[in-house]
Amino acid sequence: MHETDKITEKVILIAVDNEEGAVKVEDSLIELKELAQTAGVEVLSELVQKRDGVHRAHYFGKGKLEELADLIIELNATGIIADDELTNSQIKNMEKILDTKIMDRTLLILDIFARNASTAEGKAQVELAQLKYNLGHLAGIGANLSRIGGGVGTRTRGAGEKKLEIDKRRIREKITELNRELEDIQSHRKVTREKRERKGIPVVSMVGYTNAGKSTLMNCLTSADVLAENKLFATLDTVSRKLLLKGGSEALFSDTVGFINKLPHNLIKAFDATLSELKFADIIVHVVDSSSEIREEQMGVVYKTLESLGCKDKPIITVFNKIDKEITYPLPVDRYSVETVSISALTGQNIDEFLDIIEKIINSFKKKVKVLIPYSEGALINHIHSGCEILNEEHTGEGTVIELFADDKTFNKLEKHFI
Repeated sequence: MHETDKITEKVILIAVDNEEGAVKVEDSLIELKELAQTAGVEVLSELVQKRDGVHRAHYFGKGKLEELADLIIELNATGIIADDELTNSQIKNMEKILDTKIMDRTLLILDIFARNASTAEGKAQVELAQLKYNLGHLAGIGANLSRIGGGVGTRTRGAGEKKLEIDKRRIREKITELNRELEDIQSHRKVTREKRERKGIPVVSMVGYTNAGKSTLMNCLTSADVLAENKLFATLDTVSRKLLLKGGSEALFSDTVGFINKLPHNLIKAFDATLSELKFADIIVHVVDSSSEIREEQMGVVYKTLESLGCKDKPIITVFNKIDKEITYPLPVDRYSVETVSISALTGQNIDEFLDIIEKIINSFKKKVKVLIPYSEGALINHIHSGCEILNEEHTGEGTVIELFADDKTFNKLEKHFI
């Protein structure tokens, strides 16, 4: 992907308040402003209309649209960003009336994802989502983007670096090509997963609202050197690291892309190869920014996304992060989690307690056994020492007596030595 010319857009944020969203409109606009700033956009003002739903033709009603037109002229804005995904006809109609660049939340998120994707898989996933967006908005985006050079949404990074008037046939061909590429990645991922399962290594997948501190937690646990910045979607690419727990068990910790309110459907579908790994996790760690004023709403968005992925029935540990900041107590009650813990991934506070919870749940998957291993079976003793939590070990005249937690594979190997 190539960077476009750096142009600072000056925009007005707009939203429709129908009082039915998962997040209140004022909080959604705060988030939209953060997204805009992450994309290098200057926000001049905000305009909200209360109505039952968006206007099918113009997003805003006629009177509010006239007010918006006056505000654009008054503030010398270069564009507007709607807090919802706009339809093709809405973009065309608004462009005609407002005579400015029309963008929406989806385009903004896609732009940020394109900036931050660094691996071949991440770039392919974002490009696929961009192409699907473009396919549905070609006629709508053509006019307003062709006459304004540069800036967010003008030339979509990756796929959009080609000419804007790409015909639908070429877009569909590229979509087919990217789907094949991602299927190959998914096949490779499946082979890797099967090897890991044969070794009996449990997987701990971290999820959370964007900027909840997952990357900071990953760095704290495993020295993964993952980019951790205080901005939305600072990291996109999945990072996995092994960690040896205190009791001797090994676990694979995996970080996933952050969730957000109104995360574009095409983006979720494009990241299916990554997000589907959550289905194979043994434990899900839900990282919450406990300092956020809308933490409960953010938790709701995460659980809604997990439910759509079919992952909400996994053992979930809720980690209330950032307790080094000013926190409003009491913390929310999480009825979906089996355990909760408050930590600071930045300072390391209560990390040991968190890891103890992980190990306790991993051990709950195993069976407690007591065996007598003859000294002649040194390889089996080495296997126990390298991958099991040993509770007690004693050397006798007949061999080594060991009390341990065993996974299914080890349990079967040891069965004839039970005492």
